Amino acid sequence: MLDVIRYLSAFIMPGLLVLLFTRVTYNRIIGLVLTVALIAASVYKGYTGSFLLIVIDAFSLTAGFWMAAKMKQRAVKRS
Repeated sequence: MLDVIRYLSAFIMPGLLVLLFTRVTYNRIIGLVLTVALIAASVYKGYTGSFLLIVIDAFSLTAGFWMAAKMKQRAVKRS
């Protein structure tokens, strides 16, 4: 059960963090860098147990970065 929660949160949380940091800083690159720094710190502390979790984190980061770009395009289009 714990593994399912880990994989599910690795699939969702990094993308949401990229969106959150992008929204706060108004820059999607900075949002991505801050999220990668948080993931790197968790890997360093030993919270990431397998290589598959890192791959899922990377996929979620990519999806979050893409969604941040779409969010920015919509904001520019409305203005």
